[in-house]
Amino acid sequence: MIDLYTWNTPNGRKISVALEEMGLHYKVHTVNISKNEQFEPAFLAISPNNRIPAIVDPDGPGGAPISVFESGAILLYLAEKTGKFMPKDPRGKVAVTEWLMWQMGGFGPMPGQVHHFLMQPEGPARDYGFKRYHTETKRLYGVLEKRLAGRDYVATEGEPSIADFAILGWAWRHERHEVPFDDLPNVAAWYQRMMARPATARGFEVTLS
Repeated sequence: MIDLYTWNTPNGRKISVALEEMGLHYKVHTVNISKNEQFEPAFLAISPNNRIPAIVDPDGPGGAPISVFESGAILLYLAEKTGKFMPKDPRGKVAVTEWLMWQMGGFGPMPGQVHHFLMQPEGPARDYGFKRYHTETKRLYGVLEKRLAGRDYVATEGEPSIADFAILGWAWRHERHEVPFDDLPNVAAWYQRMMARPATARGFEVTLS
């Protein structure tokens, strides 16, 4: 059984969704980031960047335990472990990796900044920060909208990939970062398609906090 150390955040949801979709047994260990539990020595031993999520797989490579931190690295590890949600052919792998990195580098950090500035007191600093990061977040949604034109999934055909799980974790919070789907029909259809998957739904229902 995999130990999942996490909290109810977009990055945490990526992994609970992936674990459910891959049919892996796991146990949730909550790391309350509002109480700075991510700085405790026991957690830092498996996640030295003091960020959630992290996992410990007792049945890692060669049958020995392994810990993995950073949500993108966890998704890649789980895909390799199970042989699921990552194409076998090199070109397919490149496409999935591209969109996974797109999420990690932009579609996550940018809406995350939107969330931060929305919580700040009203004033010039809040207004500037919100406008800057909200503009970029909307641009990224536009990139996703174009990518999904005529496609069911972001990087693969027939079934989703770990890239879809990664992106979905943040699209799940689209209302919070104030990006309605009214002008994003392709994103809206993809979002509904993903959320209709029973395993994905379970990944969002499991208690992480």
